[in-house]
Parts: sequence; structure tokens; C-alpha cells
Amino acid sequence: MSPVSPAKEKALREKLEALGIFEKDIRESFIRSRGKGGQNVNKTSTCVYLRHIPTGIEVKCRKGRSQGLNRYYARVILCSKMERLIRGRKSEEEQRIAKIRRQKRRRSRRAKEKMLEEKRLQSIKKTGRSFKYIPDEY
Repeated sequence: MSPVSPAKEKALREKLEALGIFEKDIRESFIRSRGKGGQNVNKTSTCVYLRHIPTGIEVKCRKGRSQGLNRYYARVILCSKMERLIRGRKSEEEQRIAKIRRQKRRRSRRAKEKMLEEKRLQSIKKTGRSFKYIPDEY
């Protein structure tokens, strides 16, 4: 019996396909885990190590005590890393464009007045801090 439900496995397979990750591109090996788990961990190779050959992304997972569960979690982690890699490049470009757009945008009169008022208040606060209290001598 698989430790992961068939629905979750199916969803993971679909996500892998959508990202262009195929099982033939993944090199999988098993290592003995460390840490909590007692004899089970010391005797069996439950830690899963995945390497996606085209991108060189490596994932190591020893979250659960069973190998099947760790295989699932390792693939989920691989998916999230690939997604970050793919979407990260696009979002960096979008962020750069949005920053330029913000810099070029002209403030409305009301926004400008509000910003200047906040600056004035900050200035008053700072000048108040610089005043040193010198007590009268008896």
C-alpha cells in the first residue's frame, strides 16, 4: 500500500508534466537517514536524493520515516524549486518594469502634499531629539 493517496500522486504527476519534468530526467538514489526514527532509520535507506539532470537541481528529503513518503515529498520539493526557477525569471523582469513605471509616474498634488507633511513632521521629531536637557544646578 502506498503511503500517499492516489489523488495526490495524480496531482503531482500532472504538475511535473506541466513544468516539463519527466521521470527519465530524474536520477534517484536512496541514502540512510540520520536523526529521529530509531532502528528503522538506522537499518533502512529512507532518505531520498533526487537530481534533475537538465537543470542540475538537487533535492534531498528525509521528512518521513518511510521511503515512499520521502519519494513523494522530494518530488514536491523539486516541483517547487523548478517553479521558482521558471517564474522567478519572469517576475524579476516584471518587477524591473514596474519599478521604472513607478519612478516615471508623477505624484498627484494631494499625494505630494501628504508626503511633504510627513517629512515636516519627521523633521520636527528629529530636531526635538537633538535638544539636550541640562538641569539647573543648585
